[in-house]
Amino acid sequence: MPDTAVVTGAARGIGRAIATRLAREGWQLVLADLDAVGLQAVAGELDALAVPGDTSTDAGVRHLVQTAYDRLGHVEVFFANAGVGTLAGLDASDADWSRALDTNVLAHVRAARQLVPRWLEVGGGRLVVTASAAGLLTMLGDAPYSVSKHAAVAFAEWLSATYRHRGIVVQAICPQGVQTRMLEESGPLQQLLTRDAALSADDVAEAVWQALARDEFYVLPHPEVHDYFAQRAAHPDAWLAGMNRLQQKLDAQTGTTTPIEENA
Repeated sequence: MPDTAVVTGAARGIGRAIATRLAREGWQLVLADLDAVGLQAVAGELDALAVPGDTSTDAGVRHLVQTAYDRLGHVEVFFANAGVGTLAGLDASDADWSRALDTNVLAHVRAARQLVPRWLEVGGGRLVVTASAAGLLTMLGDAPYSVSKHAAVAFAEWLSATYRHRGIVVQAICPQGVQTRMLEESGPLQQLLTRDAALSADDVAEAVWQALARDEFYVLPHPEVHDYFAQRAAHPDAWLAGMNRLQQKLDAQTGTTTPIEENA
């Protein structure tokens, strides 16, 4: 089992829970987050190195990876966990789309650019991407989140297909509702996201820990996601009709219709 890792988005939620689970097993950790104060607190608790900064940018990723190698000597696992939502549909601005794509997709691409060449030199490494069940299904009420999480899964699939024979393991975590600040701030979507039980971040971290030993591509803390994904693939029109019925219920609950606006 590897014992050195970088975890992004580690100041709270799933990232913090993953870091805590790894620390319990004696792993050496480098943690990153935009929230410098929160990150320092977590790093202090776990005897880890805090690297505050924006890991959605090329410069931020380069700095994080180099700092991690300087500290650890070698990064065996990179948990690309940081993510953002917008709670917007067609009314999402170009800035909303850019932020979602940079954080939820391109951060993974930029990390892989820095890590894969190093891993190929030593015969292997592991990239674990926190995607979402939205990346396998969809996310009503948040177009940028849904699209970017699909793209995150697609990039992870491509990376695995391209490099797995050279020792690089890629895994995609795809939970549904998780008891985090993102869920608390999801407004009318919270009921939809918790139709199946919302897991704690610690539950997700435990599922991730178990998955590290199996090397399976999909990590599904909510096992029902497997069945939803199979239904979507087998009966796409029926699945879309069902999702639209959920959208209609959401519209009725909020007293609104799905907004269609032209960005200025």
